[in-house]
Amino acid sequence: MILGLTVTACAEQTLISPVEPVLVESFAAPPPGSDPNSCWGKDVTPAVIETVTQDILVQPAEVSSDGTVVSEPIYKRETRQAIVKERRELWFETPCQDKLTPDIIATLQRALKARGLYTGALSGQMDGPTRAAIRRFQVKEGLDSSILSLWAARKLGLVAIERS
Repeated sequence: MILGLTVTACAEQTLISPVEPVLVESFAAPPPGSDPNSCWGKDVTPAVIETVTQDILVQPAEVSSDGTVVSEPIYKRETRQAIVKERRELWFETPCQDKLTPDIIATLQRALKARGLYTGALSGQMDGPTRAAIRRFQVKEGLDSSILSLWAARKLGLVAIERS
């Protein structure tokens, strides 16, 4: 089973609700080399490890000159762990928590609802159904995370696109 750990980097701790598992954990520092005033999400996919069992030849079969098997080969069964998929750590920029007001979250829910990804009420709460809809929107672009990325916020019309 593949489990994902999702975190976000902003200055304060964010809890979704007392009945849901914590999907967002805050850090005081963004990734190295980034703007210290920006906020970041971190998606960690753990390595997938598989148990591999194989028979290893310890002693080959003894065969006479006429082709008759004198003694059967001897094998030793060996079990080991093998990494099937490497651990993946992906940082991505997010809107900062202080910008995700109930009005913005309701607008997010409305935008996701218009795309057929959210069926809940326009509550203005970052709840489980809202996070699931965010994940459905972002996974199409290769980001399997329930934390709203800055890219997705811009694509949904929630954040202005900066001009250079």
